[in-house]
Amino acid sequence: MDSLAAAPGTGPATSPLPILRKPRPAAKFSDLPTDRTLVMGVLNVTPDSFSDGGKHPTPDTAIAAGLRMFYAGADIIDVGGESTRPGAEDVSPDEEQRRVIPVIQALVKAGALVSIDTTHASTAAAAVEAGAAIINDISGLTLEPEMAELVAASKVPYVLTHRRGDARTMNSLADYKDVAGEVVAELAGVRDKLYAAGVSQDQIIVDPGLGFAKNDAQNWELLQHLDQLESLGHKVLVGASRKRFLGTLLTVAGKSASPEERDAATAAITAISAFRGAWAVRVHDVGPSLDAVKVASRMAAARTAH
Repeated sequence: MDSLAAAPGTGPATSPLPILRKPRPAAKFSDLPTDRTLVMGVLNVTPDSFSDGGKHPTPDTAIAAGLRMFYAGADIIDVGGESTRPGAEDVSPDEEQRRVIPVIQALVKAGALVSIDTTHASTAAAAVEAGAAIINDISGLTLEPEMAELVAASKVPYVLTHRRGDARTMNSLADYKDVAGEVVAELAGVRDKLYAAGVSQDQIIVDPGLGFAKNDAQNWELLQHLDQLESLGHKVLVGASRKRFLGTLLTVAGKSASPEERDAATAAITAISAFRGAWAVRVHDVGPSLDAVKVASRMAAARTAH
């Protein structure tokens, strides 16, 4: 891939921010590959996210990190300015926009396709104005129902994530008799609100919300039944990257694996999800998941050939 930027700290490029050269045409959702599972890179411009909080404290460092993911082959860069981990503090829309809008603008100019990870309709609107092509709302419309009107008016794709409660209460709401069936039913109920607001079927992407009001066993159960999510008739996004249930699985001597030690397990989830036909996976470490997607795609092709 032709580089749009000089590597930081090399030659004349001494700024921590790669120097953007000629802007590329804005990437379009319709141009995304359709012959394999897509890889969405996570870019948190936050001080308190569970995995990479504080790693990108300024727009310059966040843009540089986003460009690295883009050049590594990420199909989508998902930019967020508010932590969604359990117990996280709320962030005002003004502060959230201060964090993410310059990053979105720069990545879009570089030719990346960007999604905005937000629960706030005003932030989503500002991000779309800045060039974001997807709205990724983990609230499931439980925080700001007016988000539905924005999605209908903007006509951009919308990730509908399953979640009960909010960051402070969701862990106490992981009570299911049939987690896959209930998640599908609850997503369908919110999906009907989107339809009522004028959102079209092909705009909606569903996410089972792994880790959001689900315990470890329920997360594994959902991954086992991705086909039930597909029965809704929408693209499926899987976001398992570095989540706590993977750390629990990889516990050694009573110590859960740290977020960064969960990347190999994340790539395994990517391979399984891709082989089962997921539209995209959302990951922190792009390279291993791209490799996993290629393996799954090749295996699927071999299966079809026979």
